Amino acid sequence: MRPISSWGRLSAAPHDVAGLTDRTRIAQVLARQLPGIALGMGRSYGDVCLNPGGVLWSTAGLDRFIEFDQHSGRLVCEAGVLLRDIQRLAIPRGWTLPVTPGTQLVTVGGAIANDVHGKNHHVQGSFGDHVQRLQLLRTDGEVIECGPQLRPDWFAATVGGLGLTGVIEQAEIQLRKTAGPWIATETIPYRNLDEFYRLADESEATWEHTVSWIDCVTGVGGRGLFMRGNPADAARVQGRPEPVYRQSTMPVAPISLVNRLSLRSFNMAYYHLKKWRAGRALEHYEKFLYPLDALLEWNRMYGPRGFYQYQSVVPRQAGADAVAAMLAQIARSGEGSFLAVLKTFGNRQPLGMLSFPQPGVTLALDFPNKGSRTLQLFARLDAIVREAGGRIYPAKDARMPRDLFESGYPRLAEFLTYRDPGISSEMSRRLMGS
Repeated sequence: MRPISSWGRLSAAPHDVAGLTDRTRIAQVLARQLPGIALGMGRSYGDVCLNPGGVLWSTAGLDRFIEFDQHSGRLVCEAGVLLRDIQRLAIPRGWTLPVTPGTQLVTVGGAIANDVHGKNHHVQGSFGDHVQRLQLLRTDGEVIECGPQLRPDWFAATVGGLGLTGVIEQAEIQLRKTAGPWIATETIPYRNLDEFYRLADESEATWEHTVSWIDCVTGVGGRGLFMRGNPADAARVQGRPEPVYRQSTMPVAPISLVNRLSLRSFNMAYYHLKKWRAGRALEHYEKFLYPLDALLEWNRMYGPRGFYQYQSVVPRQAGADAVAAMLAQIARSGEGSFLAVLKTFGNRQPLGMLSFPQPGVTLALDFPNKGSRTLQLFARLDAIVREAGGRIYPAKDARMPRDLFESGYPRLAEFLTYRDPGISSEMSRRLMGS
């Protein structure tokens, strides 16, 4: 038994960690002790990948490429392969992952289980939209192969299924063509939410990547920085040397570095610096898509009590009022985040039964853990999301009330029929009872 934390560092309960390294022997490992849950890199923020006092099946050792066709862009790999390693293999050969989240330090299995999304949902959908086939091992030894055209019901249950339908052993992913590692970007300051929505709407037709940072300290006004990008064509970047990718590590902070004083000062400085540098640029994909990966263990800045991330999506027709109401509550509370992200999802229905992305507006913020004070703020935000007909992102959650989960995911009852009875997590017990 050893202490394991998720990315939010809210707890470090003991777990029995069993490493999976040989996919021909996974069934034997799973059969030794049940129930358990698969653990990738532990980059989920809450309790979706935790099983306190029980078993975690670590997939980090399942990190092999099985097959890569450079002509078609078809990649088959084990579930523990990092998205970073796929990008570094594929991009020099003219291919790239169509969808990645804000970090590339996650596994393929984790990306499927949480059906992660990126800055280009309106163009490419979510990660699961590009999975052609996966192999799922149930704890009773049954192997299930599924995909969009092969046992599509099992595929819809497993993509976004929070690791609860079985252990993903391997996956086939269709990559997309790319001219190289550069992205042509533009940063545009905006003064309020109305300007944000105008920029988001006008950018969808001609820009692949769209996202914004929003100053959550200012309340309803909602000033921010809108960032958009397109893959740069080869002629524009021919001969341009790639930058040296440097990483530093965040030291352990004895207290949270995120507080009222630091938050207001940082947000003001960040907004004005970026506003001064606004305009068009060429950026390496790692800098644009994964800016926080340059600071390893950045989650330590929130101190020993850890932090929560609150990410919601609300339908577009209710989005403007709901987002304004949430920002007002956050500003009034004096809490907030350096890392406040506001963006729109495309008009696509969720792929998986429990997939998070849906048409609408999504707001994501980090909050240092201040106990009941933080939870009381979340209860007020929950009421706004519930009233707007929205949902909370399970991959980021550690405290969502069960009724909000049930109302936000109307296919839950259907999903439960595909659950593996030998798999359980702290989240599944909290939200599903087992």
